[in-house]
Amino acid sequence: MLLNAISVRTSTSCLSTKPPTTSPAFLLVNKCLQEEIGFGRYQIQLFFLTGLGWMADNIWLQGVAVVLPQVQQELLPVRVEFATLSLYVGLIFGATVWGVMADLIGRKLSFNITLFLAGVFGIASGAAHNFTTFGALVACMGFGIGGNLPVDGALYLEHIPQSHQWTLTLLSAWWAIGQLIASVVAWGFIGNFSCDGATPIGQCMKADNMGWRYTLYVPPPFPPCFVSGSLTFIMFIARFLVFDLQESSKYLIAKGRDEEAIQVLQHLASRNGRTISLTLDQLQAVEGGKSYAKKSHWRVVKDSFSKISLSHVKPLFEGKRLALNSSITIMLWGLIGLAYPLFNSFLPLYLKERVSSSAGTSETYRNYTIISVLGIPGSLIACAVVDYTRGSHGRWSLGGRKLTMAVSTVLTGVFLFLFTTSRSEAAVLGFSCASGLTQWVFFLSFFLVFPAPHRGTGDAIASSFNRITGILAPVIKIATTTATGGAAAGATANGPIFVSASLFLVAALFMVFLPIEVRPAPPRPWGIFFGIVTNGIPFTHPPLLFFLDTQTAGKAAM
Repeated sequence: MLLNAISVRTSTSCLSTKPPTTSPAFLLVNKCLQEEIGFGRYQIQLFFLTGLGWMADNIWLQGVAVVLPQVQQELLPVRVEFATLSLYVGLIFGATVWGVMADLIGRKLSFNITLFLAGVFGIASGAAHNFTTFGALVACMGFGIGGNLPVDGALYLEHIPQSHQWTLTLLSAWWAIGQLIASVVAWGFIGNFSCDGATPIGQCMKADNMGWRYTLYVPPPFPPCFVSGSLTFIMFIARFLVFDLQESSKYLIAKGRDEEAIQVLQHLASRNGRTISLTLDQLQAVEGGKSYAKKSHWRVVKDSFSKISLSHVKPLFEGKRLALNSSITIMLWGLIGLAYPLFNSFLPLYLKERVSSSAGTSETYRNYTIISVLGIPGSLIACAVVDYTRGSHGRWSLGGRKLTMAVSTVLTGVFLFLFTTSRSEAAVLGFSCASGLTQWVFFLSFFLVFPAPHRGTGDAIASSFNRITGILAPVIKIATTTATGGAAAGATANGPIFVSASLFLVAALFMVFLPIEVRPAPPRPWGIFFGIVTNGIPFTHPPLLFFLDTQTAGKAAM
C-alpha cells in the first residue's frame, strides 16, 4: 500500500517544486511514519530527551554568565569577559564538528557524546583554581554543548510524522527552563555562599566565595540535583542508559543501510503498539535495490573523514528561492547570535552595576530569576499570535511567523534602548523583564529548510555562524567598557547594549523579507498534554519556538 502511494506521488506534478535531492525512499519513510507509526510513546519520550539537550545548552550559556561577577572577585582576571570568549570558541567548534558529524557518523552517537563532554568538563570547571584553567575547561564544555541544537533537532525531526512537526516548536520550553534553572541555582548558591558585593576585588577568598563553584559542580555537602555540571551528566545517563534510542532511519537510508532502517521503523512501531507494512524489498525497489554492508562505528568514522566534501552543502542552495531563504536564515542566526549574548551573557554584570550599593548579591540574582521567568509567557503569547491571528494565505498576510518574529524583535530592540535610560532599580527590572518577555518570540529553528540527507550540515552552518558572531560579543564588551564596567576611552558604558539593540532592529527588517512562509494547521498543545499524561510522563507546559517549515523545501526535506 505504501509503495503504491509513493509511486503515484512521484509520478504527479505535486513533486515538481521539490529539490532533486529528495529521495523516494524518504517519501516512503514519511508515509510510514505518518500513517502507520504515528506520534506515540516513543516520540513523546524522545521529545523530553531532546529537550534536555536544549535545556543544557541554555543552562550553560546562562550558567557562565551568572558566575562572572564572583569569578571576577576571586580569580582576578584581566577581563572576566574572556570566560565568555572561551565558551564561544568551544561552541563554534562544537556546532561545526557535531553538526557535520551527525551526517557522517550518525545522529545517535553524536546525540549522546555531546552531553557527556558537557557534563564532564562542566563539573571540572567548578574546581578551577585560576582563571586560565577555568577558561580552558569552559571552552571544552562549550565544545560538547555546541552540538546540541543541530544534532538534537535533526534527530527528533526525523523520528516524528509530518503531522506533528509542529511539536518541534515546543522544544523552546526546555530552552526557557534552562535559563530559569541557571537563575534559580545561582540565586540559591551565589546569593548565600559568596563574598559580599562590597568586598574589594582581590580580597575575596575562595572559602568565602564557593557559591559560583556550587553552581557549576556538586561538592560533598550538597545532593546531586539542579546544579549545572551534575544535571548535565544526569541528562547524558538518561539518554545513554535509560532510553532505548534508535538511529535515524533517514540517516541509515542515506548511508545505504536499508535493512537497519526497516528495523528502526519496526522498533518505533512496536514501542507505539503498532505494526508496519513497509518491507525491505519495497524500500530497495524505490532506490534501485542498492544496499551496503554494515560497518562498525570506527570504520564509519574513518571512511567519513576521507569523503568530506561540498556534497552536503550544495543541495542547501538549490533553486533561487531556497538559496535566498537559506542565506537569509543563516544571516539571521548570525545577527541574533551577536545581539543576544551582547545583552544576556553579561546581564548579571549589568544588573550588578545598576543596583544600589545597599542591595546585596542575592537581590541581583533574584532580579535575574524574575527576568528569566518571563520567557515562558512570552512564548505562549507568540503561540497565540502566530496560530490564531492569520489573515489570508497571501504573501503579506496578517499575523503568521514572519510578522510575529519581526514585531517581537523590534520590541526587544526598543526595550534594550530604554534599559540604557534606566535611573532606578524598578526601571532596570521593568525594561529587563519586558525584553525577556519579547525576545523568546524571535528564536528561530530552521531545521525544515534543509533536505534530510544534509540537514545536519545545514544546521551546523547556521549554528556555527551563530556562534562565530557570538564570539564578537565579549570582544565588543571589552573594547567599549573598562574592567569595572565603566566607559572605555571614546566610548560609552552602554555601548554593548546599544549595539545589541541595533542588531535586533536590523534582524527584524530581514525577517520580513524571508521568501518562505508556512501556514500549517494550528497546533494542539492539549492533545500532547493528554498523550503525555496517559503515558505516565511528567508534563511541562510548552511555550513556542518558531521555525520555518516550507511547502517547497520543508516537505521535500522530510
